[in-house]
Amino acid sequence: MATIDIFDINKNRVGEIEISDTVFNAEVKEYLIHEAVKIQLANRRAGTVAVKNRAAVAVSGKKPFKQKGTGQARQGFKGAPQYYGGGVAFGPQPKTYDLRMNKKARKAALRSILSLLYKENKLTVLNTIDLPGVSTKNFAQVLNGFEANKALIVVDEFNRNLELSARNIRNIKVLNSEGINPFDMMKYQKLILTEASIRKIEGALQS
Repeated sequence: MATIDIFDINKNRVGEIEISDTVFNAEVKEYLIHEAVKIQLANRRAGTVAVKNRAAVAVSGKKPFKQKGTGQARQGFKGAPQYYGGGVAFGPQPKTYDLRMNKKARKAALRSILSLLYKENKLTVLNTIDLPGVSTKNFAQVLNGFEANKALIVVDEFNRNLELSARNIRNIKVLNSEGINPFDMMKYQKLILTEASIRKIEGALQS
């Protein structure tokens, strides 16, 4: 099995941990990563833009004037697009952008991303992130020690001091291990994991 060093928040090496080869040292399948990110971004689209067509506008259904004898082109409905207040011709209508990826493929995509970050030395493991209090300044110093200017931090459970300390730092995001996703993992340049979160991730992705 592959191993990786464990650090404390002061960047002191405190040991090492064995990590699953099937999760952190697997074959990197770039096509699955691309597919997973594309699907996640597509599903963020609301698709709610819409305009009223001639069937939806609230106007009189009466014919504007008689069919013949006026010298004008025949007209049948004041809700037609050429009239003020009429419906829009060929306007946008609500649309769904939902795409789906089966669970097996999505897990393989997450394993590929974790393996890619591990092979590129962009994965850091901390024994714990135990902050004495809420302090954005102090936590920013911790991140500077790891040269983590743009990082995704994954923890095993809610950490109030960490969440409040990190929320105002640009390009830093905190997630629970259950919330890891392809887009965020590829967006940030470094992945910081707690030792406990690694075990949860392995348990979720090995099957």
